[in-house]
Amino acid sequence: MDTRRGTRNLGSTTTRTTLVWVAVVVVVLVVVDIALVTLALGRTAPNAGDPAGPIPTFSSSPDSSASPTASADAADAAAVTRRFLTAVDGQEAWRATGTTCGGPAPTLEHTVDGGATWVPVALGPDVSTLMAIRASSTDLTILAGVGEDCATTVRTSADDGVTWTAGSPGAAGAGISTAGIVLATGVVESPCGRPKKAYQGQQTSVVICEGKVEWRSGTGEWVEVPVDGVRAMADNDDEYLLARVGAEGCAGVEIASLNAIGVTPDTATPAIGCAADAATIGPIGLDRAGDDIWLWAGDAVSVSADGGATW
Repeated sequence: MDTRRGTRNLGSTTTRTTLVWVAVVVVVLVVVDIALVTLALGRTAPNAGDPAGPIPTFSSSPDSSASPTASADAADAAAVTRRFLTAVDGQEAWRATGTTCGGPAPTLEHTVDGGATWVPVALGPDVSTLMAIRASSTDLTILAGVGEDCATTVRTSADDGVTWTAGSPGAAGAGISTAGIVLATGVVESPCGRPKKAYQGQQTSVVICEGKVEWRSGTGEWVEVPVDGVRAMADNDDEYLLARVGAEGCAGVEIASLNAIGVTPDTATPAIGCAADAATIGPIGLDRAGDDIWLWAGDAVSVSADGGATW
């Protein structure tokens, strides 16, 4: 017997057996894989009677429905810096800047020398914004937004801003928030999309809008008076004083008047005087104390001693 030939036959038989077992294992794995896939499809496929589910979508931006966002008008309002000016007499006054909630930090300053120098006054660390200020010979009251949510709060100081106590609603005047016009009785809807200034007296309210003044008595309907270029206003007993730019014959800021009673769309706004050198760009502050009219325009504060006729 040729022993070498026998050895070759044994190797061939072993090789064939190995290949057979490999093939069997492969077939088993394929069968198992098909079974698993079939089972998975069976679990995920909807039943014939079930309603179709939503198709998932993916986005790199947050879902706007998850949390409400401010409207365009509210965002614009928050970005606008407003000026507030309140005078005690011809020498003493307060001025401030502020926005609606979410804007730059507010500022508050005090002068006792006719506006020649201004001393910064610290506000509480929780004051996020200012919406109105009103001073008298005995105290100063502010309408402030407090905390991260700018909760509307009235505060009064009788020691030039060293300490503050709770104030009465409306004591600082009307203000503008992202929710609307803040009055002594609460917040009301603004008569226009982008209000510039708001005022509330004992019987009337006024809101300055682009190209017009909105007036109402009590809780009546708003009356629209077309007036171009109005930036600020002040109480003047039975009338209002208006600070407007772009008026014919006045290169600076014109001081005009508007009746405070019985206003109609045709109510006139005659000119009183012209602060010819006053800046016309940016927000303006205006207030009256007796015959003294204070005007804050640009970097300068001016005082008229004759009701705004001359500056």
